[in-house]
Amino acid sequence: MEYAIELKGITKSFGPVAANKNINLSLAKGEILALLGENGSGKTTLMNMLSGIYMPDSGSIFIDGKKVSINSPEDSGKLGIGMVHQHFKLVERFTALENILIGMRGEGRVMHGAGVRKKIEDTAAKFGFDIDLDKIVANMAVSEKQTLEILKVLCYGRRIIILDEPTAVLTVQEIDRLFDVLRKMKEDGHSIIIITHKLNEVMAISDRVAVLRHGEYIDTVVTKETNEKALTELMVGRQIELNIDRPVMEKTQPLLEIRDLTIKNDEGAIAIDHINFYIRGGEMLGVAGIAGSGQKELCEAIAGLRKIEEGQMLHEGESIVGMSPKKILEHGISMSFIPEDRLGMGLAPSLSITDNMILKNYSEGKSIFVDRKTAREEAQKVIDRLEVVTPSTETPVRRLSGGNVQKVLLGREIKSGPNVLVTAYPVRGLDINSSYTIYNILNEQKKKGVGILFVGEDLDVMLALCDKIMVICHGKLQGVVNSNHTSKEEIGLMMTGTINIVNKEGKTDGIAKDSAFEKEEGQVE
Repeated sequence: MEYAIELKGITKSFGPVAANKNINLSLAKGEILALLGENGSGKTTLMNMLSGIYMPDSGSIFIDGKKVSINSPEDSGKLGIGMVHQHFKLVERFTALENILIGMRGEGRVMHGAGVRKKIEDTAAKFGFDIDLDKIVANMAVSEKQTLEILKVLCYGRRIIILDEPTAVLTVQEIDRLFDVLRKMKEDGHSIIIITHKLNEVMAISDRVAVLRHGEYIDTVVTKETNEKALTELMVGRQIELNIDRPVMEKTQPLLEIRDLTIKNDEGAIAIDHINFYIRGGEMLGVAGIAGSGQKELCEAIAGLRKIEEGQMLHEGESIVGMSPKKILEHGISMSFIPEDRLGMGLAPSLSITDNMILKNYSEGKSIFVDRKTAREEAQKVIDRLEVVTPSTETPVRRLSGGNVQKVLLGREIKSGPNVLVTAYPVRGLDINSSYTIYNILNEQKKKGVGILFVGEDLDVMLALCDKIMVICHGKLQGVVNSNHTSKEEIGLMMTGTINIVNKEGKTDGIAKDSAFEKEEGQVE
C-alpha cells in the first residue's frame, strides 16, 4: 500500500499535559480515512501538526514516503495538504470567486483573469459542485460556504484533504451530496481524512477508521469489517449501549404555548414568521432546520433575551411576553435556557465552575455574603454525575474542553429544577459517550414532567429522542410530525422547503384560541 501520509511516534505536550503520545498513523493514497476519538483524545492537535499550526515535540512525518518538516501552514500547503475547518475561514463581504483568488499564488494575482475563472469553473464542474462564483459569501447558506471551502483547497492543488466535522450543520440531502463529492475526489486520487462523531457517517463514507483515546493511538480498522458498536468500544475502552430509550409519558396540559410568534434577527429581518406550537409536561419537542432558519432567535425569545414583534408566549397560561430573564425568574417561571454559544452567552469563562453554578441564583441569599460552600458542593455533584474532567471545582471554565464546558452548563440548568428546558444543540462537539450521557439526563428530566425544546442537527438522534419534531425553513413553519410516523428523508425535504406538511394536508399546527388541545392533537400528530 502506498501512503500519502505516515506519522511515526508523534508526541506533543502542552506543559504537563500530553495531547499526543507516540502516535503512529497512516493515510493511503486515494483513501478516505475516518478519525475517531472522544473529546480531548488528541484529534485536533494531531491535525494541527499536519496543518503547520503546531510542531511535534518528537516523531516523524512522511509525505509520499519522504520525511518532511512542517513548520507553518505555508509548509503544509506546499506539501499538498489542505484543511477545511469546522468554522469556515471566509471573507463574508467578498464573492466566492474573490475568496478563492485571495489565497492563490502566481496566476491568482490577476484578480479577474478569464483563464483563472475558467480553471475554477472547470474544477467545480469536475467534482459536481453547484456554486455561484459571483455570490457574496454573507448571502450563502451553510452548505454553499462549505462547498466553497472544499473548492478552494482543490483549486490550490491540495491532494491531501482534512475535513473537520463537515456534516455538523447539513441536512440529510446535503450530506448525501457532500459524500458524492468526496467519492469523486477519492476516484481522482485525493486522500481524505474526515473527523466526525457520527458513526453512521463513518460507516457510510470511510475505507478505514483510526481511533485515538486519551492522546494515544488505539487501532486502525477496515470499515467494512467493523460496526458502530465495535468502534464505540475502541473509542471509550468499554461497552456502551447505543440505544436511546424514549420514555412515553402521560399527556398533560401544555406548559409552554407559542401563538403566532414573529421575531426579528439582529439585522432587523424576520427570523421567525408567525409560528405556532406548544410543549406539554413530559414531552420533548425537537426543532429541525438548516442553520440560520431562526432557531437561535426562537430560543432567545423564549428565554426573554429577544424582543417579540407579534404573537403570544404563555407559560402555564401566563403571558411572558416582554418579561426580562430576571423577571421571569421572579415570577416563579422555572424556565432554563442552554444557549448555542456556551462561553459567550451561557457561562462566564474567567470564573470558576463554582462561581458559574451560582450565577443564576446568587441574589437569593439571605445575607450580603454569597454561599460558596453550598455552591461548591453543587459544583462537585455536577462534576461527579456528568464526569466533568477538571482539576477542581475552582478551575476557570475557559480552561475546560468544549465537551466539559457543555456538561457544566447543562448541569447548572438542570440543578435549578425547571419545568421547561430549552436546549440548543446540547451535544454539538461532544463525543459519543458524553452525548449519550446528555440524552439520558434529558430523558430523566422528561420523566419528572419537564417539557423540553430540543434544537438539534442529528436527525437520527432527534427521531429516537423526541416525541414530535417541528421543522422550520427560513423562519416559517413547515409542519410538526410525530417521530414514529416520519423519516429522515421527509424531514430533510421539509428543512429545505421542498414539502410543507401544513399546506399539503390542509392542517395547522397552530393552537386554537380556545386552547382546545385535545381536538388539535390529531392535526399536530
